[in-house]
Amino acid sequence: MPSNLLSTLFKILLASLILGFLLKFFEIDPKDLLLNFGQTLRSMFAWAGDFVAGSVEYVLLGAIIVVPVWLIVFFAGKLRGK
Repeated sequence: MPSNLLSTLFKILLASLILGFLLKFFEIDPKDLLLNFGQTLRSMFAWAGDFVAGSVEYVLLGAIIVVPVWLIVFFAGKLRGK
């Protein structure tokens, strides 16, 4: 067997182990996951949408400070000829 195949199999095994621990930690049963696949997908998309919507507030809040500071640094560099 080529070493590349063994490396790939090891990575798949390690990823499966880590994901298994995470699913067990969040008390997600594989049987329920498969039986309720459509509802699971809807729940995941709803969670992702909520995450993005909640993140927008924090991005805008941070941008209030970051953008003016960046503009000052940018134009100060231009005035110095950099």
